[in-house]
Amino acid sequence: MSLITPRTLRGFRDYLPEVMMPRERCMEIAREVFRSFGFAPIDTPALEYLEVLTGKGSDETDRQLYQFVDQGDRHVGMRFDLTVPFARFAAQHINELGTPFKRYHIAPVWRGEKSQAGRYREFIQCDFDTIGTQSVAADIETPLVIHSLMLALGFEAFKIHINDRRVLTGLLEHLGIAEHSVLVLRALDKLAKIGADKVAQEMQDTAGVSESQARAVLGLAEIDVDANDLYAQLSTITGENATAALGIERLQQMREGLAAAGVPASRVKLDLTIARGLDYYTGVIFETFLDALPSIGSVCSGGRYDNLAELFTKQHLPGVGASLGLDRLLAAMEQLEMLPQVRTPAPVFIPYFDKGQLNAYLQLAATVRAAGIGVEVFPEPKKLGQQLKYADGRGFTLALIAGTQEFDAGTCQIKDLRDKSTTEVEWSADQPEPLLDAIRSKLKS
Repeated sequence: MSLITPRTLRGFRDYLPEVMMPRERCMEIAREVFRSFGFAPIDTPALEYLEVLTGKGSDETDRQLYQFVDQGDRHVGMRFDLTVPFARFAAQHINELGTPFKRYHIAPVWRGEKSQAGRYREFIQCDFDTIGTQSVAADIETPLVIHSLMLALGFEAFKIHINDRRVLTGLLEHLGIAEHSVLVLRALDKLAKIGADKVAQEMQDTAGVSESQARAVLGLAEIDVDANDLYAQLSTITGENATAALGIERLQQMREGLAAAGVPASRVKLDLTIARGLDYYTGVIFETFLDALPSIGSVCSGGRYDNLAELFTKQHLPGVGASLGLDRLLAAMEQLEMLPQVRTPAPVFIPYFDKGQLNAYLQLAATVRAAGIGVEVFPEPKKLGQQLKYADGRGFTLALIAGTQEFDAGTCQIKDLRDKSTTEVEWSADQPEPLLDAIRSKLKS
């Protein structure tokens, strides 16, 4: 029998402990932040009926969709994001849930796109959404969550870019090209990547607009969004279009609300050129960029989608939310050297080098673990040096060293694997506090 070559599919990856541990920690932080704002957890299947997924994002997402016919001759697809399944979920369960309903969902999604740094064909999204309200308070809360999330993850230098699709829609109405809005906005969404000239050319090639119309859309990039007369500036290019006026009013409310909630102005940027690539957005939209690594793209994006659920129900269920791109964020953290080089979740290691003392080692470990401190016991009675080398390689913080002599004397040595210092502490199962206090103190240092 020939061996099968072990390999992963192109665009997919395995996660070793040193990568998976910070990944799980980021998800734990996201859950803590989401729950602090009152968002409740849900889950949905990886597979949906194909009709649920197609035509909801963009032509590109339809092309990237993993789809097949299952054993029951049903046409199904693997979810490409968590928002579309949520719209289906809300339409199906809203009578039980009530409105407004706030949910978070952390789960994998799949897109058959070209893989690149920080982007794979299977990746985790960390979504939070509020559905069943068009309130400006829900719109303001979304970047508030993003702001809290980024701080909790360890970032200080970042900017949340905010726009409103109605400003763009109103401008297109004023220019008489609203029927080409999908193609025009998709091209505009590439402005930061390919530049104004190529975006203008793409608008002309794909949407059939004139050069002057394309340049008028790109004129949004030249508006001073920090000026107090933002409305007046926009009125000059939108012709006081009513749709655009609604968008500008919401942006002004957003800016005031975020300032009132204590978000520094340096972390918020009104960016009238962001459009978001998915077609279901209707109002405010968000993208978040790291000051130190803007080239990696947005690490937390989203917006308002007021019409998505109407594909599944006659009940009006407007929604707003955002998604943390976990894998892209981790790629950025790796580049910025923000990830600890640790391969174990337990900070304490107990070497098993005295063959006759296995039960004593197990008792010691159980006592430390009962105090809420993670501990690993080496499974084989090998030489102490070999085991300490193993502990160093996996990033343990402390090693508890004891043999027959120490157990008989009621002591234990605490070896700090960071600076190699050793401290002897009293230890007994009846009075473990001196040892536990010493371990806690060293772990905090």
